[in-house]
Formats: sequence, structure tokens, C-alpha cells
Amino acid sequence: MTRIAVTGAAGNVGRQALDALDGHDVTPVTHHEHDDIDGEVGDVTEADALADLLAGHDVVVHLAANPSPDADWRSIVDVNVEGTHNVYEAARERDVDRVVYASSNHAMGMYNAADPMETETMTTEVAAPVDHDDPPRPDSFYGVSKVTGEAVGNLYADRHGIEVVNLRIGWLLSRDDLADTQDGNPEHARFARAMWLSPRDCRNVLRAAATVDLPATSVTAHAISRNHDRFLSLSWTEQALGYRPRDDASEVLAGDGAD
Repeated sequence: MTRIAVTGAAGNVGRQALDALDGHDVTPVTHHEHDDIDGEVGDVTEADALADLLAGHDVVVHLAANPSPDADWRSIVDVNVEGTHNVYEAARERDVDRVVYASSNHAMGMYNAADPMETETMTTEVAAPVDHDDPPRPDSFYGVSKVTGEAVGNLYADRHGIEVVNLRIGWLLSRDDLADTQDGNPEHARFARAMWLSPRDCRNVLRAAATVDLPATSVTAHAISRNHDRFLSLSWTEQALGYRPRDDASEVLAGDGAD
């Protein structure tokens, strides 16, 4: 049985990861105690303690981060950059086989942006498709931190042979929360439809990233649902991870079901 540690396990994506990995030997790692999560308390900025927590695991799903696109540079560097380096260094020291790194759609967010001064906006005109291997174009300091994390992972893959999945996670929203994004600015509404990741698809892509055989030591893949308005390509995610997205924001908003 695969031993998997999940940092940031109490977050929205973290809770989906715990459900997705049910059946494996999973260690949730949270910043503080939670009554509904039986795991370990740890801080990714504390390198030595983190290395001890990750000892004996085969896979680390690294989700812990400051998730705000509006966060200031200092808070982004401390957690998202230094913390990610600590995870990879711990993985090297403790012989972890694979790190699934929670990158973000914000690493590519300036493509098709309606306003370069605003995050989470998308042109309402024809959008150009973006492949997994197109150059990063972050839309914020948060996006910059995710590009940096991808680069750190690629270095550890090349130098140390750690398997790395840079998973550019979309906007995880429930059906009701997705609907709430459609009431205001049409450029923001389209961004939400393009980047939506349903809970069901989130679980499926996280499970795949943590468990499937990879075609290369390092894989960078977009993780969104099969949205009609998407511009991030899913072809490589489907090939490399065997991901089969089931939900489409436009269909859900029209009244079709999604989990």
C-alpha cells in the first residue's frame, strides 16, 4: 500500500485529496489541529520538522500555500517558495518517490486576460489555446510563486530523480458557488467558467497524479474540468495522467448534474 502525505490537508483541495486517496495509507498534514482530520500538525516553513513528518512516505501531495492571488510578496515567498523548497529537500533527504505539487492556473493567467491589472478576468472575445509546455505567464505574485515551485520541482526531478507532477489546478467550486460567479462582471464570469474544476474532477485528477505511472520524471499538466470556455489544453493531462474530466461549467449552469 502506498504511503501518501498530504500537506494543506484541511484546505478545500486538501479535503478533496483525502477523499480521492481513500484506500491508501494517507497522512494528512495541517497547520493546526482540526477535529475532523486525524493527522499531523506541521508547518512547511520549518524544514527539519517537516523532513521528520515526511519520513517513510512514498508520495507527497503538496497543497499547503498562501492561496490568495492578492497576497503580498513577503507572505508568498515565505510559504509558497521557501515552503515548497523545504518539501522537495525533505523528499530528497527522506527518499520520497514522488511529489505532486499544487501549481495553479494563475501560473498561466496572463494568457487571454481581459485586464492585466486584474486577476481572474478573461477576454470575452476569441481565446487562444494554451498548452502545458507554453511559456508561463503568471498574473500575480501568487502566480509567480507557482511558476517558481514548478521550476524547483523540475530541478529536483533532473538532479535527484524524484518524480514530479506540476498540477496547475483550476478553480475548485461547488455547483452553487460556480453559479454565484456568474452574476457580475462578464469577464470574471467567463474566467470562472474556463477555470472551473468540479469536486468530482478534482478528486479524479489528484488520484491520478499521485498513483499512475508517469511517462517522464517530470510532468506539468492542467487540471480543470472539460469546460466549453476553457483555453488551457487538457490533451497532455489526459495522455500523461489518464485523466478523464466529466464535468463542464456551461452544462452545469444550464442545469445538468455534476458531483
